[in-house]
Amino acid sequence: MGRDTRLPRARARGLGSAHGGTHHWWAERVSAIALVPLTIWLLVGLIIHLSGDYNEVVGWLASPVTSLLIILLLIAAFHHVALGLQVIVEDYNHGESKYLMILLLRFGCYAAAASGILAELKIVFAT
Repeated sequence: MGRDTRLPRARARGLGSAHGGTHHWWAERVSAIALVPLTIWLLVGLIIHLSGDYNEVVGWLASPVTSLLIILLLIAAFHHVALGLQVIVEDYNHGESKYLMILLLRFGCYAAAASGILAELKIVFAT
């Protein structure tokens, strides 16, 4: 192979062999940052409604703002989990099954998110 004649900055911007490492890193950080206020909001909401009866809690879950925030929390959480599990598989599995495992993990995470979203929408539209 020939010598790389690019400037150091050009070499540094090359993102590695897959050219996707920086995007993946940023996606993990953005989803983690989004999860902080959403998780705090959910915990505070659950603590506030801890002594409430069933109808009060369901009413809270069915309100438009609450349902939107829960759906955003589910999307951010399971996307973050999928990204993290992908990194683990890529780091520790170097065989042929790596891509199948990543595909199955992503499918499982997004299926769980869809299940949670459907459950929230059922609460919203049942009340």
